[in-house]
Amino acid sequence: MLMRKFINKPGDVAMETLEGYLAVTSGRTSRVPGTLGLIRRELTDRVVVLVGGGSGHEPVWLEYVGEGLADAVCQGDVFAAPDPMSIATVAAAAHRGHGVLFLYGNYAGDRLNFDLAAEELAADGIVTRTVRVADDVAAAPFDRRDDRRGIAGGYFATRIAAAAAARGDHLDAVADITQRAVDRTRSIGVAGAGGTIPGSDEPTLVVPDGRLEIGMGMHGEKGVWAGDFLSADATTDKMLELLLTDRPLDGNHPVAVLVNGLGATTRAELLIVSRRLLNCLAEQAIEVVDTHIGEYATSQEMHGFSISLFELDDELTQLYHGSVEATFAGGLA
Repeated sequence: MLMRKFINKPGDVAMETLEGYLAVTSGRTSRVPGTLGLIRRELTDRVVVLVGGGSGHEPVWLEYVGEGLADAVCQGDVFAAPDPMSIATVAAAAHRGHGVLFLYGNYAGDRLNFDLAAEELAADGIVTRTVRVADDVAAAPFDRRDDRRGIAGGYFATRIAAAAAARGDHLDAVADITQRAVDRTRSIGVAGAGGTIPGSDEPTLVVPDGRLEIGMGMHGEKGVWAGDFLSADATTDKMLELLLTDRPLDGNHPVAVLVNGLGATTRAELLIVSRRLLNCLAEQAIEVVDTHIGEYATSQEMHGFSISLFELDDELTQLYHGSVEATFAGGLA
């Protein structure tokens, strides 16, 4: 498989991607020297929300910095966790005296390095709290949900964390309600072909021709169901069944929906999937208050998509409907 990407040097992809975002945001963000990190320039005197993880999944986490989203980001190289010193450096630069919330995907390298950064910051008198996005129902059963991976549902948690920090909540309160958002979000993905890491000609996930895999991870981790390639409706039905088997939706609470492209899926495909998904939820009398479609968490040029459902309560609904300024997409509702 020949890698075809409009890049310069493979080793420069993460850095040049960050430089591109700095250019696009036109002075609203500042780079933290010596890191793959940046912060918003207009930070107020409150809790800071810092997100991060490996590059290569854009827009997450880099483009999750903005009004109504995160205040700072620290990334690693493609599919690699950021190093602890870089995380600590970005957090210290962003800190405004009220502590820092770390929000990132539940992967071993990220857990280790963010925890080490938290220890370093504590020694300098900077208090941190951690919330790990763990929304992928295919990664572990419900009774081990703390072991689940974080995928596209992290978008919802980021919005809630940002809104709670913006209204002046103290650090523990921001962490608590962000954790509640994570606990009320479930996601699952499907792929028919994997992407390739810059500099490699080998795909991250090999799916035989005419087949698909449901529940695979964004780095090519094995899924929970493999079979012949299905129609959009049949694929959506099977994914929704897995989501609702994990935890049925409470018809008394509305949901926000995200249909996320993984990098090589057309918008027409995402709309066709959304049509089926929303019809199925309507048949079950589930109120959908917001729908997002587009690329929110990709895996290079992986062909596939994920579905995320975020079940709201009264307080989460109030926080969720704050304004968001992002370079990548917005809600339909």
